Amino acid sequence: MNIKTLQIGLEWFPEQGGGLDRVYYDCTRHLPKVGVEIRGLVAGSPQVAQATNGQIQAFAPANSSLLKRWLAVKKNFSDLITQAEYNLIVSHFALYTFPLLSQLKNLPLVTHFHGPWALESDVEAQKTIAIWLKKELEKTCYRRSCQFIVLSKTFRDILHQEYQVPLEQINIVPGAVEIDRFNLNLSTAEARTKLGWSQDRPIIFCVRRLAKRMGLENSIAAIHQVRKQYPDVLLYIAGKGALAETLQQQIAELELTRNVKLLGYIADDRLPLAYRAANFSIVPTTAFEGFGLIIIESLAAGTPVIGTPIGGIPEILQPFCPDLLFESTTVEDIAQGIIEVLSGQRKLPSQEACQAYIQANYTWSKIAQQIKSVYLKAIN
Repeated sequence: MNIKTLQIGLEWFPEQGGGLDRVYYDCTRHLPKVGVEIRGLVAGSPQVAQATNGQIQAFAPANSSLLKRWLAVKKNFSDLITQAEYNLIVSHFALYTFPLLSQLKNLPLVTHFHGPWALESDVEAQKTIAIWLKKELEKTCYRRSCQFIVLSKTFRDILHQEYQVPLEQINIVPGAVEIDRFNLNLSTAEARTKLGWSQDRPIIFCVRRLAKRMGLENSIAAIHQVRKQYPDVLLYIAGKGALAETLQQQIAELELTRNVKLLGYIADDRLPLAYRAANFSIVPTTAFEGFGLIIIESLAAGTPVIGTPIGGIPEILQPFCPDLLFESTTVEDIAQGIIEVLSGQRKLPSQEACQAYIQANYTWSKIAQQIKSVYLKAIN
């Protein structure tokens, strides 16, 4: 059965680099292969419609006022809903679904729960009233939804406990990756040559939004300890965000300018090269890691990844190789884990083993069918 869906996203991935945007972008490309038609609305530029031949439309620039975005998404949604018949409305972000609730009529609503927006804001130390408003907005959207898709057991539990969503409405469908895009026909040395990276230093790679809950301050402090035993260790941190200046100041104060470098945003087509060039990558998250798409991206590139035991990270790494988990989120345990890898005490899986694990569990051909099955459940 073909399903015709209208999907509400956040922003368009080629224009923004968040995990939610990446999942939405991949859904628009892979779900049609299993019989799920998609029209979509996101915040972004006019180039979105041009790049997708009108499949996805940007209702307003992402930096415009919230009122303007809400009015625009309502108008665009109204236009689309009258132009064609849809089986299903799909929400990826409550902020832009909320103003549309009165226009859904009798159409079923499925929510992809990418994370607790309000709780994440709490970690970022936003004002209490703003956090309360966000959570109430989320709850309103979730009461209208008939089925939910979450990336991990951790997010299932948060959705159930914090938002009172019945467990029978929550479906765990993990993230997926295009393994062919990350499986470069290059050695680590060749990848380093292309990037201009050193050939003779142990290189650790970390790609994250530069925000508080990502644990980047802890990873930098850990390198300060690791350097005492391995003076040539080099941590590359890719990403952009509000903490850039703070992290750069920390690097300077710890005299780590030779050992830690902020790379800024890395274009999507260069990311597989960066993974392949590293000895291993790290995910030092301290809170609300529902899945960690960067984990399966690194493994798809054949590069082992060590993560903190937070949220959905252990759900990916524990069944594959327990040595890929730090003991905790503390600076000391992150430093100890890195030292154990560099000394050989902690054995990492091979490139072939990493890629085989992803091939068996996290490809879009498998995950797209699982998503479709949830959509069918909502319709029936």
